Amino acid sequence: MSKPIASRLVALVTLASLPQAALAFTCADAVRLSEKGVASAEIVRQAEADGKDLAFVQQCLATQARAKAESAAKKAAEEARYAAEEEHRKGAEAAERKRVVAEYAARESMDAAPAPSPRPRPVSRRPAAPPMSVAPSPAASGGMGGLMDSDDRYPTTANTESYQDYGVNGFVLTEKDGQSTFSVDVDTASYAIARSKLEHHGLPPESAVRVEEFVNAFDYTYAMPKSDPFAVHLEASPHPQIAGHHVLRVGIQGRTMRGPRKPVHLTFLVDVSGSMSSPNKLPLAQKALHELVDNLGPEDTVALATYAGRETIVLQPTFTTRKAQIHAAIEDLRSGGGTSMGSGMELAYKLAKDNYLPGCENRVIVLSDGDANIGKTSHDQILASIRKYADEGITMTTIGLGMGNYKDVMMEQLANKGDGNYFYLDSEKEAKKVFGEKLSGTIETIARDVKIQVEFDPDAVRSYRLLGYENRDIADKDFRNDAVDAGEVGSGHQVTALYELVLADDAKAKDALATVRLRAKPPGPDAPAKEYAHSVPVSALTSDFEEASPSTRMAFAVGTFAEKLRGSPYVQEVSWGEIAKMARDASQGTEEHAELIRLIERAAELDRRGGVAVR
Repeated sequence: MSKPIASRLVALVTLASLPQAALAFTCADAVRLSEKGVASAEIVRQAEADGKDLAFVQQCLATQARAKAESAAKKAAEEARYAAEEEHRKGAEAAERKRVVAEYAARESMDAAPAPSPRPRPVSRRPAAPPMSVAPSPAASGGMGGLMDSDDRYPTTANTESYQDYGVNGFVLTEKDGQSTFSVDVDTASYAIARSKLEHHGLPPESAVRVEEFVNAFDYTYAMPKSDPFAVHLEASPHPQIAGHHVLRVGIQGRTMRGPRKPVHLTFLVDVSGSMSSPNKLPLAQKALHELVDNLGPEDTVALATYAGRETIVLQPTFTTRKAQIHAAIEDLRSGGGTSMGSGMELAYKLAKDNYLPGCENRVIVLSDGDANIGKTSHDQILASIRKYADEGITMTTIGLGMGNYKDVMMEQLANKGDGNYFYLDSEKEAKKVFGEKLSGTIETIARDVKIQVEFDPDAVRSYRLLGYENRDIADKDFRNDAVDAGEVGSGHQVTALYELVLADDAKAKDALATVRLRAKPPGPDAPAKEYAHSVPVSALTSDFEEASPSTRMAFAVGTFAEKLRGSPYVQEVSWGEIAKMARDASQGTEEHAELIRLIERAAELDRRGGVAVR
């Protein structure tokens, strides 16, 4: 039986079982009859049969008329606000286009002038092409049936972006499988990609949305651990939209390293192929690297390699006491040629291994759009070549850039196999966040191969559903198999997981809903794993969603936003307005919370337009 038919049958049975007094003539009846065109005299007659009079009917209809007028006025005001915002956005984008064109004209003028002190360049110098606009392919992969429209600030070609649909976790009966096991994920790239799409193009592709990366893009102000590497924060509450369901939040706070951090030895691997020429690719990568270098200490070193049609060592490992030399090498990078990513990886890792220092953070940082088109290019070939280096203690951070040909799958899997983290830069602001505000978490690892296993008590929890982490699933039997790879956690990082639960009737009479276990290795090769266990007491369950902490309510708002964007069947009945209200109610007034609310409103606007951004 279909769900709508079943719902109607339940409604009819319920109606038939009500006492006669409950079927009295109401305002809703008066409004319904009026909207059907029934004469006022007939409406009054039916009302009088139930003891109501003409004044009652008139009051009902007047109230309905006021409500309609208010709704129309609110809609008109909202449309006017959207129109004003659109006009402002167009003006800002026109000014930005003018600035970029002027910047490129100045850069080309500088390139044409003779250099005051020419020196050999590690790669052939080719000025980046000025901004251009080529109509994208209709298959430009905006989510929910939308198209990615042209953004004049960036060169565009037929859309060849690559994302992976990992499906949506469903409900699991606890009596059949009471354990939920997955690898942690502190990546935030999916949220940044969706933000860029929403702000400049349209709704993101559903397959580009990973719930856990949305949730983990936000700070939930968890308390720091007192002694262990992690503090675990658990809270549960009734579901805000679905009666009889509950929400469980599992929050993990990694410790922040105290005192001077250990030195880091970084090898930058920069994609300088022709596909990296647009302003939101190589020029943004250079600004990000300048930001990172400015935040490094005197005991840190930087090496720089590039790849295009061929791979080149631009800068041997250099202490950051010589920052001018490092900045000059970064500024000299120019794009052009094919993309031999596999050969570039081999060169960068060889450079890192030759200069490996035990007891330090040895890391390769790759900046690319992920598009590999010549040489050793298959996923399996490239991933296999870096796994062995991760096992030797050389980790990897991947930084994604650009749109149109972006290969999200490649960039995410490189970081996963390289025991590192994955970010996407859509602006200088995000670059400052990754390599400035959150630098220690980006480059300093406190735990490797971190796994979480939540074991639900079947007497307390009938069924459960994990929101996100579909591509981080680990077999329950492999939780204690330390040969199985899992995610890494940096200094001060947070990890948050959300579950939707259906509790047993007498759940509140039990001691605990579940047990949460963490298993992790200290940083460095061959370190033994340690395990930590925490109970989820029934006392962690609030009586109402509004009584839950702002962090739990905000995390669930973010998770529901991601679920809605990726077309999850579990949020079809949840409106954009309900999601925005959850976010507003939980907001702490921060800039990132204000941004989230704007993005939810933007998604609602785009959804009304069919997913397409109108310029």
